[in-house]
Amino acid sequence: MNLFEPIAEKLRRFRNYVRITEADEIARRYFVMNAFDGSLTMLGVILGTFLAQVHDPRVVIGAGVGASLAMGMSGFFGTYMTEKAERIRKLKKLERAMVTNLDETVWDDASSFVSFWAAIVDGASPAAAAIIAIFPFVAAEFGAVDFRSAVILSVTLIFVTLFFLGAYLGRVSEENAPLSGLRMLVVGVVTGFFVWLISSSGAHSTGLTLVAIGWTC
Repeated sequence: MNLFEPIAEKLRRFRNYVRITEADEIARRYFVMNAFDGSLTMLGVILGTFLAQVHDPRVVIGAGVGASLAMGMSGFFGTYMTEKAERIRKLKKLERAMVTNLDETVWDDASSFVSFWAAIVDGASPAAAAIIAIFPFVAAEFGAVDFRSAVILSVTLIFVTLFFLGAYLGRVSEENAPLSGLRMLVVGVVTGFFVWLISSSGAHSTGLTLVAIGWTC
């Protein structure tokens, strides 16, 4: 038997499940929505700690890891349970329409697949966005850059991430991708402005509150 035949079979099955459940559209929505949430959460954490005069990379790394873990776990289990319930409802509706039991059929397998697949995407996307933002502070911890440079690099990475998310949405909707990216970027800039404004008026208390938000989001 061909060594790659089992892999090819799994890929064929994957494509079939995606086609049946339209899982690509579901995953796309979850990916953009939650990567956006992860990026903005980290923007609040980073600006909050900086304005609170907490210039220790380990604080940002700890808050970022905590935030990414919390968002990842929340996204995975919340999405899995929600999608599973929705898919069971649709499967039962299809069974009533077809007057047959669909247990252990391709429809049943596809329903289970899309619940797990959506949960993976939902959990991984905000965590990935948060990890991207944390990377400059890991470099700062090892002395490659100073804390202020890490803040600038991290905020830049967040804005770049937001731009590409927006551009991706523009491409999906067959609109102007760069313009769509700029719209998403503007949202990030406005959010950063308000975080800066609020944190500046109460640097220690508000900044540390934002750190706490990062841990619990």
